[in-house]
Order: sequence, then structure tokens, then C-alpha cells
Amino acid sequence: MSAPPQLDGWIAAQARFAAARMLEAISATHLVMERPAFGQRIIPRPGSVLASPVPAHYDPDPDYFFHWFRDAAIVIDALRVALEAGFIDRSAITRFRDFVQFSRSLHDLDGRELLGHSDFRAKVQPAFLQYVRPDTEIAALSGQAVQADVRVNADGTLDFIRWSRPQTDGPALRCVALLRWWRQFPELREDSTLRSGLSEAILADLAFTLSRVNEPASDVWEEQSGYHYHTQLLQAEALTRGAEWLEETGHSARARPSRLAAQETLARLDGLWDDTAGFYRSRAPTALGPARDLDIAVVLATLHAERAGGRHSVLDPRTQATLTMLEELFEAQYAINRDRPRDRGLAMGRYANDSYYSGGAWYLATLGAAEFYFSLATAARRGAHIDLVQTNARFRERLGAGEAATGAEWARLAIERGDAIMRTVQAFTPASGELSEQFDQSTGAQTSAKHLSWSYAAFITAAARRAAALRSTRAAVPGAMPADTA
Repeated sequence: MSAPPQLDGWIAAQARFAAARMLEAISATHLVMERPAFGQRIIPRPGSVLASPVPAHYDPDPDYFFHWFRDAAIVIDALRVALEAGFIDRSAITRFRDFVQFSRSLHDLDGRELLGHSDFRAKVQPAFLQYVRPDTEIAALSGQAVQADVRVNADGTLDFIRWSRPQTDGPALRCVALLRWWRQFPELREDSTLRSGLSEAILADLAFTLSRVNEPASDVWEEQSGYHYHTQLLQAEALTRGAEWLEETGHSARARPSRLAAQETLARLDGLWDDTAGFYRSRAPTALGPARDLDIAVVLATLHAERAGGRHSVLDPRTQATLTMLEELFEAQYAINRDRPRDRGLAMGRYANDSYYSGGAWYLATLGAAEFYFSLATAARRGAHIDLVQTNARFRERLGAGEAATGAEWARLAIERGDAIMRTVQAFTPASGELSEQFDQSTGAQTSAKHLSWSYAAFITAAARRAAALRSTRAAVPGAMPADTA
């Protein structure tokens, strides 16, 4: 059941390349970004995380030279995974320390200082003044409002460019990432300065998440406002894990509100299941607009939350059904899927009729699908119960898992499916290993932002999940030695 050696070798090399490129986007103090239209010259500070380290001005590539709270949290979590998997050396620890300090420094930002101590509008070219935020919006930026502000400049200053705001998934993702670092590397807590900074950052993100969990916000794609599956599942996970951490660190009285809010949020997420359509909708219907249909954000949320089991995990029949519906959508919509070789899996996009740049497949979406199957394989091999219900019947049929399938058979089939998807990623990755944001749905050519940090992070976590799945399978065979393949 092992993959061809050439796939193993490519994944091993690509994972290390992805880790190195991702590392270059963290504390990229050697880079300079000139935005002459806005009168800006940005030099990243230590601890900042660039969504893309490539300077661009929508010429035609988008300008992603910002510290996005969401993207930064995903990258920092992948940095932990890369360190544990051996894709990167201990220099990752220094980057993490810098990230914690940078995140804490953002708590001191105040829009009133920006307005009172600089005439930044005078430096903006007249044609671009329409893209500058109004003074009233900037003046309101302080305290928790900064955490809801989507992104900051990589030099740690406020972003005064109009964008889709507020967004509240970033602090929740960051909280989850910081808690994982706290648990996985207890030696970091021996440094009193880092322990204090880490505690302060976790407490701030928990407080923010608890205060904003019932408020609408812009979605993960920064296109629609409302109550979103991705945002709310990460908020629920942050509140759940945060409550555990509060109890362990002597803040038990503060844990109960977090637990209660998490339970209420998970109950709301249950309501996003559409039994007629057969998938989780990515947004609840509100006065702001109708419910959004199929969206890969649901699958990504499941991966980011990493719930061990139950609803809203890879073992949830409804999540499995949602992935199946997405697969069938992109199988029909993308030419590169219709004409693919038999040993390749599906290239995945965001949602139907996406029009952003090529509107094509995204590396992070495609890798997310592979990671889903690798995570399912590990769970199955470790003895997790897999529901055999009508809801996931199509998922089981497509995977080839009959009602009598054992955990070992589930694991084998899931790894094979994940590997097929990884071969598709391999086919549309240039020999250089560079990963952009998208690859065209007809030609497979890379499009949109170059060297997207999230794309590299997604490769790292998919490769690590694959290695874990193969280890769990080999460890179950008498006499076999566990081994990493990436």
C-alpha cells in the first residue's frame, strides 16, 4: 500500500523546501516594500509574518505584503509542525519568540496616535485617496478593535487602506496555535520572559474571542459578512482549549464562561447542516444575505480545529458528506480534473463560480483535501469508530469502503486517496517547488499571489499528516518499524 518511491522522495524534498520558503516570510527584516501610491515604505519587523514576501501592486499580482492575523496564525502553527516533523531546524524557536513579541506589541496600537502625529494623507497620491479609510474608522482602532482589524503592516503599524472588516477568526486561530506551542514544547515555558509573553498573548486572544463570538464578521475569504462556519468553529475550539488552559494555570473562574460559549457556538454550527442539500453551509442566513452554499472553508476549518472526534471533525459523517459534495462540484467544473490520469486525485477550489483571479484550484484547498484523508486514515488505524449512515454513504462509496471495512482498510483507502491528491499537487508544482495561491482550472498554470505562505503551510501540514498516517499503519504490522516518509 506504500506510494511509489518517486512520490515519497518528492514530498520529502518539497516539505523541506516549503518550510524554508515559509521561514523566509517570518521576520523578513531584509525586505523593503515600497507603496508609492500610499506614500509608504515598509520594512518588516522581527516576528511579523508576510502573507507573501513578494512585493506586488495588483500589477497583476495582488499586494499580500501584510501581516494578516489569520494567515500568520496558520503559518506559525505550521512552523510548529515543521519543527516537530524535522522539516526545519531549531531556528524556528527564534522565529516563534519574535512572533509572540510582535503579537503583544500590537496591543499598544492606537488609531488616534496615527491621526494626531502624522499627516499620512498628504503622502497619498490623489487618485488613491478613495482607498484610504475614513478618520472616524481609524480613530476607533485601539484595544480589541485592533485585533478585529484583519491585518497590520509588517512594520507593526496600522493599515489605513480600506478592506473587509471586521474579521474575528484571526485571534481565535492564533490562540489555538499558541496553545499548541505551549503544550508541545514545555521547555519554552522555562524562559520566564517567554512564558509571561505567551500567557499574555493567549489571555488577550481568549478575551477577544469570548467577547466577539456572537458578533457577525467577514468570512475567511474576506468577501461576505455574517456568521461563518470557519470563524465560529475556530472560535469554539479556541474557547474549549482555552478553558482547559485556564484551569491548568489557576484561572478556573474564567474557564466556565469560555466553556459555555464554546458549547453554544458548536450548537449554532450544527444548525448550518442542510439535510436537503447534504452539506454544511459555510454561512448562516441573516439579514445581511442568504446562506452560502458549498465552500472549502468548512473542510479547512475542520483541519485547523483538529477536533479529536465527534461532530465537526474528520469523523463527522456530515463533514465527510460536505467534502464529497465539493469533490463532485470541482470534478465537473475544472477541466484539469475531467482529463486527469487515473492515478491522480482532484484539484480543489474554494466554491462554485469563483471569479477571483483565475477562479481556479487553490493549493491550500487541494492540500487540505489530502490532509483530510490522511487525518482520517490515522484516526481509523487508531481504532476510531466510523459511522455507517446514509449521510456519508456517498463518501464511503467514492472511497470504496464497504460496510464491512475494517480500520486497516479504511486507513489504506484514505491514504491512497490522499496520495492521489498529492500526485496532482506534484503535477502542478514547477520543478523549482514554488507555490502560488492558485493554479488555473484549465491549464494548471500558476496564478495570483506568488510564494503564498499559506500554500507552503498547507503543504507542511499535509506532508506531516501523511507521515503520521503511514507510521500508524506500519506500527500496526507485527515486526514493522515506524518510519517517516516526508
